[in-house]
Amino acid sequence: MIIVLLSGGSGKRLWPLSNDSQSKQFLKLLKDDNELYESMVQRVLRQIKKSHPKSKIYISSNQNQLDILNRQLYDIEIIAEPLSADTYPAIILSAVYLHYQKNLPKDEVIIICPIDPYAETMYFDLFEDMQNIILSGKYNIALMGALPTYPSEKYGYIILENGKVKEFREKPDKETAQCLIDKGALWNCGVFALKIGYVLEHAKKYINYDSYESVLKQYSQLPKISFDYEVSEKETSIGYTTYTGKWKDMGTWNTLTEEMNDSRIGKNVLMSETCENTHILNMLDIPVITIGVKNAVIVASHDGILVSDKAESADLKPYAEQIDSRPMYEQMQWGSYRVLKYNRDTELPTLVKYIKVENGESLSIHYHKKHSEFWIIIKGEGIVAIEESEVVISPGSVIKIPVLTKHKLIAHTEVELIEIQIGSDDLEESDIVKISTEL
Repeated sequence: MIIVLLSGGSGKRLWPLSNDSQSKQFLKLLKDDNELYESMVQRVLRQIKKSHPKSKIYISSNQNQLDILNRQLYDIEIIAEPLSADTYPAIILSAVYLHYQKNLPKDEVIIICPIDPYAETMYFDLFEDMQNIILSGKYNIALMGALPTYPSEKYGYIILENGKVKEFREKPDKETAQCLIDKGALWNCGVFALKIGYVLEHAKKYINYDSYESVLKQYSQLPKISFDYEVSEKETSIGYTTYTGKWKDMGTWNTLTEEMNDSRIGKNVLMSETCENTHILNMLDIPVITIGVKNAVIVASHDGILVSDKAESADLKPYAEQIDSRPMYEQMQWGSYRVLKYNRDTELPTLVKYIKVENGESLSIHYHKKHSEFWIIIKGEGIVAIEESEVVISPGSVIKIPVLTKHKLIAHTEVELIEIQIGSDDLEESDIVKISTEL
């Protein structure tokens, strides 16, 4: 079985922990069977491997998520979008990649699934039923439906007639959704089964191509639209299977905290006995004290502090979108960093980071187009390569890296350092130019 997990988009609904580089699916807030914290991505992958141990799994993702995907998942092939779009172009690119790069035939059935569903194992067991629906030759697309519990405007609806799919409706208004439910419609779970050739043919509506590389070059010409709107709503040959287990969208703090085992996460969290139905997540080193708070979620992170009634946390996104600031903490494939200070409105803008490079890892070879750097090593040992020279580093070492200078750090032990960037007002990750060849 070929399975493609879609991991696009950025996160604001779980602000301040989710941001442009760390979407909700990467937050380690749930516990596995061994009581260890895992992310939604890790949970889904574990469930799929349990249901389909021989399946081949790919992940479609945007460039911003590559580092954290490689950090959390070690043996999954990633299909990287050249730019962030929507599910329609992502599915097109995935099918093209599988056909041209992996040599899979056009009649190969693929399962397309979101990377973050919160569901029971039976949800993933049904992938085989969906594959068989397509192999029967009766339908172009197979969907998975769930029994609705309320008229949601966030989901698509599979409309049935005489036990068959009559049509598909994506995200109707609440009144229409209730009418559809009254007539026996199912929620769409976001999973598709289809043949590679079906997707390849659909792409020809917008671009002419004969290779994976040619699609990459024309990727921006594909409409930035969801697969549901572009394809499912217009398709008349749809099969379905019904999932009857637990399934929910973990996109708000209210729904997420319902599934969290601990009401307190992080260090230095103190909560009085008079608190009721309240969750506190403290990602900072400073203490958080909560007294007499009821039905609330409190989140303290490097990106900000949230204090919200749980029910009203669903309305967070428009407020979070008003905040214009870069991510202040990010997990990378080699470790992590957090921003200590960012002065952009001065004559000489500066950015100060605390960087941790894990034992045996290394920063990739890169240079900066517009700023220079100073590194102050505060822990660990390793080597810094600057152009053609190498410098052995240890606590107290100070390294100056001029603008446009190729450099790389190799950590022999866990290395912690303070990085000071000085240059233009463009002190962002977009100023980094990575080099593929060794120094």
